[in-house]
Amino acid sequence: MDNIALWMSQPHYGYLEIARSCGVKSLVLELEHGTFDLATLDQFLAFTRALGIPVITKIIAPNAESIQQALDFGSDGVIVPHILGVDHARAVTKAAKYPMTGVRSYAGGRVFGYTRPASDAFETENARTKCYAMIETAESLEDVEKIIALETVDGLFPGPSDLALARGRGAYSFNDADRADLKRIARAAREAGKDWVMPAWTPAERAFALEEGASLLVVATQTMTLRAGIMNTINTLKQEKIVA
Repeated sequence: MDNIALWMSQPHYGYLEIARSCGVKSLVLELEHGTFDLATLDQFLAFTRALGIPVITKIIAPNAESIQQALDFGSDGVIVPHILGVDHARAVTKAAKYPMTGVRSYAGGRVFGYTRPASDAFETENARTKCYAMIETAESLEDVEKIIALETVDGLFPGPSDLALARGRGAYSFNDADRADLKRIARAAREAGKDWVMPAWTPAERAFALEEGASLLVVATQTMTLRAGIMNTINTLKQEKIVA
């Protein structure tokens, strides 16, 4: 299950341990719409690192502070939301890479084992951590081929719901127009020789993502799995005629 991840929006340590015991090996943390604060994020990322679970963090806003905090705390990558055109992407994603590739500021700490970094540590960290541009605006889709070509962008992460809204289609439904946008994103990543990640909640979306060469499928949110577990219990109780 190396190619799937769960989406977490609340810092529940027990949930993380249960997911790991079930074989889940990767997480996406949702800061923009979630309840992680900085202190909790720091502790949570220390815990995931101790468990050996790779984490990509969807940061709260497209700015240097949000990018650097997630990476300094130990996230293996960031998803940068609300990207506009290529000029905006270029300016924002520089914070994800140390000079001379980018402008990320050195903070030491957890990333470097709380000691002085070796001479090649910054180049190693640039290669290890990933920066995903979130394609969820009309402007970012228009410039997607230019955005993925940036040296500071390692991959693409579509935001299908916001992209459908931005493109004037209303609610995302994985219809023909939605799939056409996703195909363009996937093609841009493939042609650049870089990764793309698909939030794939349904069997149809998962089949599409695999067909289009997604490197990682985010298959369920934290609330989706909790609701599914509760509903499974309720349905079992109905079958046993314990509840109506």
